[in-house]
Amino acid sequence: MDWILGFFFGIVGSAYFVYGRKQQHAMALVSGVALMVYSMLVSGTLWLVVLGLGFMALPFVISF
Repeated sequence: MDWILGFFFGIVGSAYFVYGRKQQHAMALVSGVALMVYSMLVSGTLWLVVLGLGFMALPFVISF
């Protein structure tokens, strides 16, 4: 189950990364990189979901 969530958040992260790079939106770019990397560093389904949703919401909450 963890690898499925990691794969999902990695795909979302790559989309955030591409969007952030094309639109020059720094927070989306940082969130994209974080979404692609964190699943390799975190174990546990609960933490994968909590951090993944947090990183996905970050560009909408913080904008610079």
